[in-house]
Amino acid sequence: MGSGCLKVTKYFLFLFNLLFLILGAVILGFGIWILADKTSFIAVLQMSSPSLKTGAYILISVGALTMLMGFLGCLGAVNEIRCLLGLYFTCLMVILITQVAAGLVIYFQKETLKEELSHIVENLIKDYDPLNDDKRNLQGAWDYVQAQITCCGWTGAKDWEDNKILINQSMNAYPCSCSNSSKDFQVDSGFCDLDIPVNGTATYADWPVHEQGCMDGVEKWLKDNLGVILGVCTGVAVIELLGMILSISLCKNIHSEDYTKVPKS
Repeated sequence: MGSGCLKVTKYFLFLFNLLFLILGAVILGFGIWILADKTSFIAVLQMSSPSLKTGAYILISVGALTMLMGFLGCLGAVNEIRCLLGLYFTCLMVILITQVAAGLVIYFQKETLKEELSHIVENLIKDYDPLNDDKRNLQGAWDYVQAQITCCGWTGAKDWEDNKILINQSMNAYPCSCSNSSKDFQVDSGFCDLDIPVNGTATYADWPVHEQGCMDGVEKWLKDNLGVILGVCTGVAVIELLGMILSISLCKNIHSEDYTKVPKS
């Protein structure tokens, strides 16, 4: 390979690794967001599903490792250090295989996750209690989902008829976050009393709430976010493949290791 082609390969690899470094930061940030978010539906999953927490930690680890590999790739390319380029190629290959394996696991476990999510929400609605401080964040996240998606319950407002507090109140109250009345827009949590109490036990049909369940809206939300995740992962995979090709090409055409090029501290 001529010196001109060698330089072009070297600087292309450097530019790819800068982008690789940025995408690694995005993956790291997404993992941190999953753990830190307390105001959207992801909080319901995060506080109830150990598998999601594990996935978040995996994203953080992969993101941090990706950033490190980007740094090593930049250093190895600019200074033409063969051992760093070889290490960079090996780590990229391991990361790519791990990402493919993780994607396959998520794909084949999606039905299990859906069933787990259904049970989580059903239990949440059944035990919902505005006075329970221990579950305030979890319940607040569900209220946020119902208010934002304009839905009520998992399959419909009827799900709330299993709530213990509403049963004790003969269904003469309803979840405020489900309300379709303009007067309740300022109240997005807890229970609201019916304007005209029903003699005897009321039903969900007497409530001024949205009839649609949140299942369809949540599935759409998850699919939208899954598209973002897959898009980022696909972008990272393409850059990883290009980085592997450029690094092995550059490594093979560096005739000798020149450690004198490493900047002295």
